[in-house]
Amino acid sequence: VQLQASGGGLVQAGGSLRLVCTAPGQFFSDGVLAWYRQVSGKQLELVASISSTGKTIYGDFAKGRFTLSSDNAKNTVSLAMTNLKPEDTAVYTCHGVHDTTVLVGRGTQVTVSS
Repeated sequence: VQLQASGGGLVQAGGSLRLVCTAPGQFFSDGVLAWYRQVSGKQLELVASISSTGKTIYGDFAKGRFTLSSDNAKNTVSLAMTNLKPEDTAVYTCHGVHDTTVLVGRGTQVTVSS
């Protein structure tokens, strides 16, 4: 059982990227899936999360620019990032919680050039 992340890469400031996380179905029926990021030298911070009820929470920096959505049929959550800034450069990781199970996917690098 694991989370699989895809997406990321290099983009110019003002551009867009989409990150996709594939998770086991139980995380969608009863759990929370989230994207976190870690800027080099800084602490891990929440980008966005979505619960099985559809409630979303965004980090302040993500509000208005990032959108997290889930596709229960495909068992994926997608993080659409727009108007990217150089300060968004970080390693992004998908996290999932279901009951007592916590999973963390492999990180994906997002680099935004100025």
